[in-house]
Amino acid sequence: MDRRAFVSRGMATLGLVLGAIPAMAEVTPVTDKKLPPVLPDKGPPLPQEAVKAFVAVAHRDLAQVEAMLKEQPHLINAVWDWGGGDFETALGAAAHMGRPDIARFLIAHGARMDLYAAAMLGELEIVRSVLTAFPDVRHTPGAHGIPLMAHAKAGGEKAESVVRYLESLA
Repeated sequence: MDRRAFVSRGMATLGLVLGAIPAMAEVTPVTDKKLPPVLPDKGPPLPQEAVKAFVAVAHRDLAQVEAMLKEQPHLINAVWDWGGGDFETALGAAAHMGRPDIARFLIAHGARMDLYAAAMLGELEIVRSVLTAFPDVRHTPGAHGIPLMAHAKAGGEKAESVVRYLESLA
């Protein structure tokens, strides 16, 4: 094919493509069904000092956790950013401090269960099922870089089965 034929065919093809674009826009309607649902307005973000205080007391004081949650129920899954990618929830605080009383209270009031809390609480079947599905997660640290094994050991006697299971994986 010589240069003149190549340019002629190329221009014809380009004309077909450009001519089809408006037709494609008319034929392909945009529907709301393909768009994600619009979330309702949830109000302003939680005050950061309240989040920090809630996570802090969840390390040690069930009575304060109960009082704060009664006053501000939305704190239940709030996350404090300690900096450098170190995020912590109240449940995470209770888990690494070995506070099953606080952890169970938070879970009963809507806290999102996580692997670290399950390990501390001695929930072997939860830990086993997560690690069976995602074995490398056992190497992922929790808040403050605390390993999964430390969470299990913080659970004391109730979590001995989890400790033994984690040791068997090493």
